Amino acid sequence: AMQAAGVKRGYVCYDKDAGKVLCSHPCLQPILDMVGEDRIDYDEHEGLFFQVHNKCLLGAFLWKTNRGQGCGGIRLRKYESLDQYVRDGIRLAVGMGRKSALAGLWWGGGKGVIAYSSDDDIVGEKRKEMLLAYGEFLTSLRGCYVAAEDAGIHVEDIDIVYSRSRYVTCISPELGGSGNPSVPTALGIACGMEGALDACNMGTLEGKSVAIQGVGNVGDPLITFLLERNVSSIVASEYNPTRLKQMQEKYSDYPNVAIIATGEDPNAILYEDVDIVSPCAYGGILNETTVPRIKAKIVCGAANNQLLNPKTDYGMTEKNIIYCPDFVVNRMGIVTCANEHAGRAGSPMEDPLIAKHFGREDSNSVFNIIQTVIKNAKYDKVSTAQAADQMANKLASELHPIFGHRSQDIIKSLIKDKWAN
Repeated sequence: AMQAAGVKRGYVCYDKDAGKVLCSHPCLQPILDMVGEDRIDYDEHEGLFFQVHNKCLLGAFLWKTNRGQGCGGIRLRKYESLDQYVRDGIRLAVGMGRKSALAGLWWGGGKGVIAYSSDDDIVGEKRKEMLLAYGEFLTSLRGCYVAAEDAGIHVEDIDIVYSRSRYVTCISPELGGSGNPSVPTALGIACGMEGALDACNMGTLEGKSVAIQGVGNVGDPLITFLLERNVSSIVASEYNPTRLKQMQEKYSDYPNVAIIATGEDPNAILYEDVDIVSPCAYGGILNETTVPRIKAKIVCGAANNQLLNPKTDYGMTEKNIIYCPDFVVNRMGIVTCANEHAGRAGSPMEDPLIAKHFGREDSNSVFNIIQTVIKNAKYDKVSTAQAADQMANKLASELHPIFGHRSQDIIKSLIKDKWAN
């Protein structure tokens, strides 16, 4: 619609003073209508910014930037519709805001999303041009959104974006950045499992059985961390044939690890008769179809937006299944990269600024926070998802102690200076 109207850039922003949502161009009216009618995902998001690049749509989504500039990864994927694209962006921005708030980071909710229609658009020189364009898009936003790495994007891609904008993290270590945060993320998931087990008086990970959906950048190191903690068995599913073969070869010497191909039902792995299921592939997998078939006592994984509808836990509370909300336990990606400007004191496992999240002494560590969520849920007689949302929303509303509501000031300046024109 933007291309047809000859529009390169546009925005849909919430005007707090006027109490209404504004859009820059008539061609964005469908998005304005969607967020106006939505009662599930849209939550007065401060800014939705778009830019057309060839056949790709570049986007940046901001939610509750009270604690600091919106910060979150760039996701690169195909979308079936504009509605799906926008819904993914606004939901992911909320998740990032809550994640940062619960982690004690002074950053707000932000997410970058790039939609493409053809695989030809994301290879070779076209991919580089797209990434350069996204870097220029970032710079044009004046820092209200700070990007990072996410699904479909690699550290090498981030370095290309970085060549056009300083507002990006997950830069390669060779350039002074933190690189791929998958390993710390996986360790954070293991810590979340330990916290949930302890809160439920189920002991430690030793002797437990775990099913993992997805053996990608997080699922693979998660297996290693679980083996180090002497779990009894691991079964993991993988849909990518090349990756499947690699992982089967890697763990062929471990009789208690089974790497299986994803079957006709990609969610069948969630129904395994195990102690813990760990969704580490994609979102929306906890829904009215899957939850009734889950046998595990704990759900704890790295995938974002695991609940198809974030307003319900689909009866997990009634089934006495402990759901560890994704944004509570998968924080270590943003923790590792968000404060790159603070420098590095060794590896993430050694650096006090990062390593404290893996321990048990800091009240804000992954282990302790998931326990607080579980205790609050029981006390208030709500789901763990509701308890975590309440905790995170309160923290996300706190103003940055030095910069105040900086991103909001930047957004106002963009509108005033006619950024979309």
